[in-house]
Amino acid sequence: MSYKIRSENESQPAGTDSPQWERDTLREVLLEVYKDRRRARFWRNLWRVVGFLAFLAFLIGVNSGSKGSLQTAGAHTAVIELSGTIGGGYDDQVKMLRDSMKAAYESGNAKAIIIRANSPGGSPVVSNTAFNEIRLLKAKYPKVPVYVVAEDMCASGCYYIAAAADKIYADPSSIIGSIGVIGGSFDVTELMEKVGVKRRLKTAGSNKGMGDPFTPETPEQTRIWETMLGDIHGEFIKAVKTGRGERLKDKENPDVFSGRIYTGLEAKEIGLIDDFGNIYSVSRDVVKAPELVDYTPKDELGRLLSRRLGAEIKSVLESVAARIW
Repeated sequence: MSYKIRSENESQPAGTDSPQWERDTLREVLLEVYKDRRRARFWRNLWRVVGFLAFLAFLIGVNSGSKGSLQTAGAHTAVIELSGTIGGGYDDQVKMLRDSMKAAYESGNAKAIIIRANSPGGSPVVSNTAFNEIRLLKAKYPKVPVYVVAEDMCASGCYYIAAAADKIYADPSSIIGSIGVIGGSFDVTELMEKVGVKRRLKTAGSNKGMGDPFTPETPEQTRIWETMLGDIHGEFIKAVKTGRGERLKDKENPDVFSGRIYTGLEAKEIGLIDDFGNIYSVSRDVVKAPELVDYTPKDELGRLLSRRLGAEIKSVLESVAARIW
């Protein structure tokens, strides 16, 4: 920025009005200051964009490096984490299992896949989908066995999925089983009568409001619920019998499908698991490939960036463009 202010002793051009000259000079000064500030804002935002893109490139490089390490690893045992409630995110869980297993198969160096399970169960639909997908992948890649290693708990929907594995291992103190289906709600109709409250529910269809806790359940609706739960339970039992085959001693243990849970010790006796073990003992003693490589996607930050990346870059670039002059 360059401008010149005349000193008090410096003479003005002939015929120049003093107040007008001062106003013109002040306007020039303010204009130059404004231009300097705009330039500073422009460069500041430009460097922000450069820094953001450099950070993004760093994240992509780290992610690419981790994928490359999976592909170049020597003989190893692939590990995939299955934890939390089954069905918390349908696409995330089923897709995670499929993509992780495919990556392990395609690496060419995975001698076996261990699904490290620690879950209380969840959605029967997601569990059945995962069960079928695992069996399809096993049929496509028969040379790479799939094992489930249960940790604290592998119950209900988690065991549904585990039944698809070639073998199931657990700790003697693990919680296993819970081969059953549950559904329920509350009946507060008597409480409503006591406090003098009436329910006004408008439906088209006699069973549309089935399950509403403020409306009495009819005998027909009770039968409907029992049939639905029975059908889902039947699919669960069929999957377990398909996966476990003759290893399952259900005839000698009729309550195995009652929904009860077992310790690892009990589960081994009735054929719900094959043996005791953890990911280290199974990879070392069963697979004979003690090196563990985790194929579970660790891209929570990447997904967050991908969701907001477009909006953030657009916002910053628009801010910079608005200051270009």
